Amino acid sequence: MHCNEKAAECGVMPQERVLQLAEGVRLVMNQDWIFQTKETRRAFSNATWVPLRASINDEKGNVKNIDHISEYFGCGSAAFPPEHRELVEERLGWSDIGIGHTVAPYAYKDGYYASIDQFQYNDKEPIGFNLVFEHPQPVVGGKRWILNPDLVVALRLIKEGTNWVRPEEDFVVVARESFDEKGEHRLIEIKREFLLDYLAARNLSLRLSYYRQRVENVSLLESSDYANLKDHKEERDGGRFELRIRAINDVFGGSWAMFRAWRTDVDEDEDAPVMGAENDHNTGHESSQGQRGGYEGVRVEGEFWRDEWIEHKSQSIRVRGDTETNLPQFIVETDGKRMASSELDSEDIGRWLWFRSSVVIDLLGHRGFALKWYTAETGAICSTSGYATHFGINSADLLTIYAYDIARLPAWEQHIWAAHNVVPEGKVSGELLSAQVKAQPASTHAVEEMLFQSMRMLEQGFRDKFGVDLFSHEIDDESAMQQVSRFHSRDQASLLRLAKELVRVFSDRLNIRDLRKLSTHAEKEKLGSNKLLQDILSQKVGIDKARQVFAEIAGAYDMRVGDAHPTGSKVTDAIKLAGIDQSDSYLRQGEQLIHNFGRSIWFTGKYLFG
Repeated sequence: MHCNEKAAECGVMPQERVLQLAEGVRLVMNQDWIFQTKETRRAFSNATWVPLRASINDEKGNVKNIDHISEYFGCGSAAFPPEHRELVEERLGWSDIGIGHTVAPYAYKDGYYASIDQFQYNDKEPIGFNLVFEHPQPVVGGKRWILNPDLVVALRLIKEGTNWVRPEEDFVVVARESFDEKGEHRLIEIKREFLLDYLAARNLSLRLSYYRQRVENVSLLESSDYANLKDHKEERDGGRFELRIRAINDVFGGSWAMFRAWRTDVDEDEDAPVMGAENDHNTGHESSQGQRGGYEGVRVEGEFWRDEWIEHKSQSIRVRGDTETNLPQFIVETDGKRMASSELDSEDIGRWLWFRSSVVIDLLGHRGFALKWYTAETGAICSTSGYATHFGINSADLLTIYAYDIARLPAWEQHIWAAHNVVPEGKVSGELLSAQVKAQPASTHAVEEMLFQSMRMLEQGFRDKFGVDLFSHEIDDESAMQQVSRFHSRDQASLLRLAKELVRVFSDRLNIRDLRKLSTHAEKEKLGSNKLLQDILSQKVGIDKARQVFAEIAGAYDMRVGDAHPTGSKVTDAIKLAGIDQSDSYLRQGEQLIHNFGRSIWFTGKYLFG
C-alpha cells in the first residue's frame, strides 16, 4: 500500500512541523516526510546532478533521546559495460555497490594487482570501473574521495575550490564536492550532461545504489504525527521502502557482558622480560555482565533502497568528438536567407557573416575571452576553445567574419554569435577583405593599441630624462585593453564610463609625488595629476600650447565626472572638449575618445622628449 493510502486508512490528516537541523537543512516533518514520498518519486536518471558517492547525515539531538531527528542519504556507484549488465542487476545491490563498498587497490600474493579503478565481482574478476576512489590517510587523519583522473582528463576539467570546471565551455561547473563540519567528504556529484558524454565514449552504463533513512524519536506514538501507523514494507518507485516503529529501549537497551584476561608471569623488574607460552598457570581472567536500558520514547524510522541505471545516449561530443547536432542557423543573404552551421563548416565556403558589435562585449563577459587587435579595423576574439575568431568592422559598424571561422566554434559559442547575427549591411570590412582575400594586411593600427604604446613611450621618457617613474603602479596592458575598447561605447552613459576607464589607466596612476618635484607652478601642492603633468609640459612649450595638448585629456576627465550625472550642458561641453563628433555612432565616438586621449599623450611625449 502506498504511503498516502496508508495515512488515509489510518484516518490521520498530515500535520506539518518545521525544523532547522543545520545551515541550509530545513525539515518539514509529517507522514509524507517519514514515508519519503517526494524523494522516492525522483530518479537521478533525469536529474541535472548525479551523485557518484555520498554519505550525508544531518541530525539533531542524541540518537537515544526523545526529539532526536535525523536524515541520511548514502550512495555508491560503478560503471559497467553491456556484457555485465545482467549480472549486476541480478546479484549486486546496496551491500556491493553502496557506500560500504571499499574502493581501493589491492596487491595479491601471486603478483596480480587490482588497480583502484577496477570494480571486482570476485577476486581477480574485474567487471566494471569506479569513478570515485577512496584515499585513507591514517597518519594525518580521515580519508579523502578522489574523482577518477581518467574522467577529469577526458573531459579536460580543472579543479577550482570544491568544483571541477571545464574551461572550454565557459568554465561551467561539471562536478562538485562537499564536506561536513569535520572536513570529511559528504558528496561528489557530476552534471549528467557531461557524465553521459564520458559514458558514451567508453560504452559504459553507471549503476547507482543508494539508501535514504529518516528517523524521529517521539515520546508517545499516539500523540505524534505518526499515530496509528504500523510497521510497513512495500515495493515502490523502483525500490524498496520499509517503515519500522520500535521502542527506543528495544533498539539501544539490553544485556551486556565483558570478559577481561591478563598475563601473570611477567616480572616488571627484569630489564628484558620474555613471556613464555600461554597456559592456565600464567593467566588470569574475570568477567561481568548486566543490563542497560530505561530509554523512553518511540523510534519511527523510514528507509528506502533503490538501484538505478544512468544510461548514455550514444553521443560523445566532448570526449570522442562526435558531431554536434544542436547547432544554430545563420543569416547569409540580404533577403534573410539562413544556412545551417554544418553547411558553413568548410574553409572553402566562400561566405561572410554580419554581426552587431554588441557581440564583443557579450563574449568578453565570459571568463577567459580576450579581444586582440591586428589593424585599425580588424582584430580577433580569442576564446577558451582555443580559436581566434578574426573580425573586421565595416562602414555600418557591424562585425564581418568569414563564415567558417564561426562554424568551427563549439556549439555554445555559436549560439552567442547567432544571437547577434544580422542581415548583411555595409559590405564586408575592407581591411578584413584585404587580409583574407588579397593577402595584403592593412598597415593601420587600432587606437586602443596606440593609446597603450603612447603611455609606455611617455613612461620611458620620464624614466630616461628625469629618473622618475611616471606612474605610481603598474597595470597589465592586455588586461586593461579589454576595458578600454571602442566596443564598450554603446550609448552616452557607456561612453562616459569609457572616459572613466581612460582616466583610471592614465590620470589616476600618475605619480603625483614625483611630478610635484618637477613642477614649477606656484600652487603645485594644490594641483591634481593632470594639471601637474600639463605644467611640466608648459615649461617646454608654453602655457597655451600645453593647455591645447591637454584639452582632450581634460575633456575626458570632465566626462568621467559626468558619469554620475550623465545629463546637462556640462556633459555636452566635456564631450566637445574631448574632440568627439556627436553626430557619429557611439562606436565611432568611443573610437574618437580613445584616439584623441592617446594622441594627447603622444604629443606630450613628443614635445617633452622629441
